[in-house]
Amino acid sequence: MKYTPQEVMQYIEEEDVKFIRLAFCDVHGKPKNISIMPQELERAFRYGIAVDASAIAGFGDEVHSDLFLHPDPATIAVLPWRPEHGRVVRMMCSITDSDGSRFAHDTRGILKCAIADAAKAGYTFSFGSELEFYLFKLDENGDPTNVPYDHASYMDVAPEDKCENVRREICLALERMGIQPESSHHEEGPGQNEIDFRYSDALSAADHAVTFCTVVKTIAARNGLHADFSPKPLDRKPGSGFHINISVNGGDEIAAQRMMGGILSKIQDMTLFLNPTEESYRRLGEHKAPKYISWSTDNRSMLIRVPAAAGEYRRFELRSPDCTANPYLAFALLIWAGLDGILNNIALPERSNVNLYTASPKDLWGLETLPLTRSNAAKAALSSDFLKAHLPESLIHYFCEP
Repeated sequence: MKYTPQEVMQYIEEEDVKFIRLAFCDVHGKPKNISIMPQELERAFRYGIAVDASAIAGFGDEVHSDLFLHPDPATIAVLPWRPEHGRVVRMMCSITDSDGSRFAHDTRGILKCAIADAAKAGYTFSFGSELEFYLFKLDENGDPTNVPYDHASYMDVAPEDKCENVRREICLALERMGIQPESSHHEEGPGQNEIDFRYSDALSAADHAVTFCTVVKTIAARNGLHADFSPKPLDRKPGSGFHINISVNGGDEIAAQRMMGGILSKIQDMTLFLNPTEESYRRLGEHKAPKYISWSTDNRSMLIRVPAAAGEYRRFELRSPDCTANPYLAFALLIWAGLDGILNNIALPERSNVNLYTASPKDLWGLETLPLTRSNAAKAALSSDFLKAHLPESLIHYFCEP
């Protein structure tokens, strides 16, 4: 539901809200916030709330440190783990420079630009996220260990699956925040879990992905556990992915194929932003994490998989990203790449029909790979005309730094 500033201020007054968290992300997608009191909310809507950006990753230095947060009233959500009396709510924010212009490194603002470009061309894109994470035990000092909470496997049930009550608590908290989980289950790794979301527009989907990570970490901590979203926390065990499901609205089946063609043609350029850490590249190429630039229907060894689905659930799934990616940047780049494919009629390569994890050299001949090290991904990003056309050059260089 879309709320106006006036409706939000009325809600704050009537529902005993005492703290308002203005939430945003650094360039890596790490959540940040500042809390204000209710009497400051009108000023926040009218002028924004000033913050010192000099200590926030990718936001600048002491010379240019003043930025303003502008809450989006449509994103208001009650934090369900906070007290019922003296409630705490959260709103996502846009970020501007002191002169009122959009802050160039506001990745939520970058996604808005991509959405606007798609709308001008007559298209909208819907996204559904599948995020995987591990639950680890804490030591006697309350610090995280690498000891999994259980030793269950894929879709196991209790008592082997000790994580089910934590997943249940997470899903209920998300529902109370207005976010609709679609399903949850134990994943292949010990203590590994996955929760999937219903489709939504690109901006809401990115907001939900960022919120999800905060909710999971909070609920895990309240249960005496540590939630780990890193790509490869355990050697010789499955890594954790951020599978991104995408559909295009405003076109036909050909448009969807052209969108996939556009994404595949730009995937090497984008990999640094979809897999931004050194650890990301330890995950690719094993345990259903793809490394070859390929696509097929219902084949989980592929980079892009077109699942068996019909009607509104018709979509394709990009399987290479991991949870260290900034969802706003990831979705923005996928929109621009897909739009490029649609507008320039980029055809899909030939479909692959083999298991690429066990395929022979003959079957793999001719298939290109993703960049398989962070340094190679950075080289591809620095030489990309596609990225330079859409992202601030300063942001590209920031990500390319070792």
